[in-house]
Amino acid sequence: MSKPALGFSKNEKLKSRKSIERLFVEGNSVSKYPIKLMYIAADPDQQAPIVAGVTVPKRNFKSAVKRNRIKRLLREGYRLNKALVFNNTERRFAFLFLYLGKEEPTFERISEAMKKVLTRFIDEAERR
Repeated sequence: MSKPALGFSKNEKLKSRKSIERLFVEGNSVSKYPIKLMYIAADPDQQAPIVAGVTVPKRNFKSAVKRNRIKRLLREGYRLNKALVFNNTERRFAFLFLYLGKEEPTFERISEAMKKVLTRFIDEAERR
């Protein structure tokens, strides 16, 4: 598979309700606090090799401003580190990143956790 562009284009975003429901029902997960990655094998009609979405629980962050900031940090952490996955797997996946922490993170912490969770995913995906 070719090296991905550093962007996070529209066709790489997880938007399908059906895929999101499948992630919660039948998806597997790997965690590295404060990020949990839920993943499933993607639908065959999916255009991009990997589609990804992010979510932050309203229960932990009542303020939409804080939730949106954390989601931006998660998307940026994934965008910069997605080459780890693109270069190490041939299969298609749907990802959902959940933020588990109760405090607002720094970008450095998100980026480091993102690297670790994606590395853990690669190890897990190779075993399956």
